[in-house]
Amino acid sequence: MTCDPHPFQTLTPGFVMDAVESQGYLCDCRTLALNSYENRVYQVGIEGQDPLVAKFYRPERWTDIQIHEEHQFCFELIEHELPVVAPLVNAEGESLFSFGGFRFALYPRRGGHAPELDNPDNLLILGRLMGRIHAVGAVRPFEARPCLDSNSFGHDAVAVVSERYVPQEFKGHYDALTRDLLQGIEDILSRSGQVQYIRTHGDCHPGNILWRDGGPHFVDFDDARMAPAVQDLWMMLSGDRAAKTAQLSEILDGYTEFNDFDARELQLVEALRSLRIIHFTAWLAQRWEDPAFPPSFPWFNTPRYWGDHILELREQIAAVQEPALQV
Repeated sequence: MTCDPHPFQTLTPGFVMDAVESQGYLCDCRTLALNSYENRVYQVGIEGQDPLVAKFYRPERWTDIQIHEEHQFCFELIEHELPVVAPLVNAEGESLFSFGGFRFALYPRRGGHAPELDNPDNLLILGRLMGRIHAVGAVRPFEARPCLDSNSFGHDAVAVVSERYVPQEFKGHYDALTRDLLQGIEDILSRSGQVQYIRTHGDCHPGNILWRDGGPHFVDFDDARMAPAVQDLWMMLSGDRAAKTAQLSEILDGYTEFNDFDARELQLVEALRSLRIIHFTAWLAQRWEDPAFPPSFPWFNTPRYWGDHILELREQIAAVQEPALQV
């Protein structure tokens, strides 16, 4: 985590265009900030060409080696003709650039909308593509990128929130509930056995899937990491247990056309959801001094937020004790 609370304050439109032009493009003075908080992402107009998307990495979050692994994973998926939006490469074969103290990458612009996950045909298509993506992801591991585990996403996140952010009137409940929830997560992880960790997208929520012309494009591999395959599947599930079971059935019907799926991983769904909930609160708290966060998340750090979060933790304690989804 960077100690600078305003790491992107120098990213003016002029700076962004200068950075893009440092790679040989001629900007047409049109820049549009896109929704992104961990990093900063801009659509930049290019003279005589389609616009590009410029992604400026948050300083100190990833090392150069870790970013290169993200890019290389995307390139491998492209080689297998998968619909992934990968960074552009210059004449020297480079995809990670530096300008004015920032590291950035350039991407082709891809339009689209979030997939309609209540459509079984869409889920079948997504399952097929995830099966193919994971077949590539299982070929070799990330060497520098982290694993999704209960320490970094759970225990470390809880320690940060408890020590520095949660209001005193909620602290006792927060500490007790996260302790019980993390114990439940550890029990699930121990029962699931040695499931395989592979290279995954890591943050495959609907906002990172652009649907257009009858199919998806997967974007933003910034959170790519080693994780069980089900990490890229559970965020496509919603609704009650019956709805999730039906959705999962469609996804796995497509997935298993191209890749095997270890059914033991279904035990991990609520544990992974719980870790995401815990980590998300810590992420918001640690980024709160970034000027982009308060106007984008105005509900955070209010008494109502913490009350709702306590209730959410209670619900997850019950959820991790329920039987795993079955297909």
